[in-house]
This record gives sequence, structure tokens and C-alpha cells, in this order.
Amino acid sequence: MATRKNATTASGAAPARVNVPSGARRVAAERTPASDIEALSDDPNFMTSLARGLAVIAAFTDRRRRPTIADLARKTGIPRAAVRRCLYTLEKLGYVDSEAYTFGLLPKVLSLGHAYLGSAPLAVSAQPFLDRVSEVLDESCSLAVLERDDILYLARSVASRILSVNLNVGSRLPAYCTSIGQVLLADLTDAELDAYIRRTTLVRYTDRTVASAEELRNVLEAVRRNGHALADQEMEVGIRSIAVPVRHAAGAVVAGINVITQAQRMTVRDLRAKVLPQLLAAATELSATLR
Repeated sequence: MATRKNATTASGAAPARVNVPSGARRVAAERTPASDIEALSDDPNFMTSLARGLAVIAAFTDRRRRPTIADLARKTGIPRAAVRRCLYTLEKLGYVDSEAYTFGLLPKVLSLGHAYLGSAPLAVSAQPFLDRVSEVLDESCSLAVLERDDILYLARSVASRILSVNLNVGSRLPAYCTSIGQVLLADLTDAELDAYIRRTTLVRYTDRTVASAEELRNVLEAVRRNGHALADQEMEVGIRSIAVPVRHAAGAVVAGINVITQAQRMTVRDLRAKVLPQLLAAATELSATLR
């Protein structure tokens, strides 16, 4: 039996390896944090400087190279001078360090997310169910929610089995080509889905990626009909995942749970025959705790 690592807190983020294609970051690039901030600038109660500081923190991703001011300005759309002031302030407060004109986050940043992850009923309630699925299947199991146009991982139970995927609590992926994302998108109203499609660039990561509005609508209709989503090598060749929804008392989908595995280890049929029953049982029990 593989050793698992509980990943419900930011400080316990699991080192599972999945290579997120660089295109995953381009999807969000169509709408920068700066444009969102600008849209709220007329609100007299909106603090632009705070919003910019948070945007700069969020712009530090899992990239291996430490970013420069220019890198962060390009990613956020915020002017360099403003990014420089944000970084200066964050460094003085102990959230960022600088070295040779590059910057990195310091452990103090974890405190910003720890309070939420430690007290969020959904993440806390989900962990035992994720652990059980992971133990039975010897595969990693995760819970994520729809946050803006991406999925955001809130909890994970990670098997020691090595994947090429690098996912931790707090990681984000595009919704349209991930199993959890498709489960969550399938619960949107027609108007909400139309708006999502209008503002999202459907990047093709592999020859299996859902890459058109018509194809996405067909996939989501199948998800609604079948009660689960299966993403077969859509984000990365060799990686498959299957997900089911988690619902609250009123029946709305509040999250999704999934299992990610290597294609060489499990066929599509295996995922439906072996993994899906475990996920459905866990989701049903977790949903009951939310009532």
C-alpha cells in the first residue's frame, strides 16, 4: 500500500508530480488582474493598492525561475512602478525576498491561506473521504471548487506513486479540460456557461483536448447525463482522470472530487469500473455531511 500525505493545509502541500502544460497559464492571460482591478476602480470603497498587492502575490506560480519585476508586471498587467512598490512593501513585511533583481515568496505567505484551509468545512469534511479513496485505490484523490474560470484544489490525499503532475493545495487548472472542471461547469446555468465560454480561450494542449464551444457543450451535456466526467489525456498525454460532483442540501454542485492516474496503469474502462464506484460513494457520504 502506498504512503499517502494529507494535504488539507497549505503548509502540508503534497509533492505529487504532474506537469501542467505552459498553455494552462495562457488561458487566464486573456483577462489580467489589472483589468479586473480597473473595472472596480470607480468604487470609492475599493482599495486599489491592496488589490494590486494581492495580485502580485498570486502571480508567483510554480515556475522554476524566480520572477523579476518585469515578469510580474507582464503577468498581472500592473505597471512596473506599482509592482515594484508592492514587492518593496511585501519584502518589508516578510512575505517576499529579493536576490539579484529576482523575487521569491517566503513561508510567511502560508499564513494567509492557513486560516481558511484549517477552518473551511468543505476541505476539513472531505479529507477522510479522500484518504479512504486513496487508500483503497492506491491513487491520489483530490477535491476542488470552481474559482473564477479555473478549478482550485482545496484538499488532497496523495499516494506515493509518482505522476508527472505537480498539483498541491492551492493549485489551479483550467476548468474546461479537467474532469473536476467539467463536473463543475456542467452545473452552471445556460447564461453562466455562455458567459464562461465567451471569456475563455480554449487552448488545445493535446489532440484530445476539448477545444471548441460546441464540443465543450456536448461534453457537459454528457456529464449531466452520466453523473461524472472523464478527461482522457486532455491536459497531458498519458494522464487520465475521472470526477464526480459533491452537492449541498439544495442539490447544487459545490465541489468535485477526482482521481488522477497514468494512462498506462488504467484504461478508461478501469476508471469507470474500479474508480467511479469509490468516488460516487465518497461524494454521496461527503454530500450528506454538508446537510
